[in-house]
Amino acid sequence: MYDMQNIKKLGTLGKLAPEAMAAFGAFDKAALADGAIPKKYKELMALAVALTTQCPYCLEIHRKAALAAGCTEEEMAETTFLAAALRAGAAVTHGTHLVGHD
Repeated sequence: MYDMQNIKKLGTLGKLAPEAMAAFGAFDKAALADGAIPKKYKELMALAVALTTQCPYCLEIHRKAALAAGCTEEEMAETTFLAAALRAGAAVTHGTHLVGHD
């Protein structure tokens, strides 16, 4: 189902919903722009989220953007384990909903 060639269909999607696509594009650009948080760190955050949501498109797009922003493979490796720890932590803390009920 996941084929990076599908990214080419974004233009078609945008033509079908031009106002929403333009708004999304502007929002995405603003959110990822250099600011109080440098772009490099924003791209590492984007990778952590993409790892958590397991979006292969986001992983590929933000991997390239992270490298362009100066991220190293070591930083991306640490980001991977940070995302894994938080995802595992969420499972553990949600497990509290399963115990202690009569």
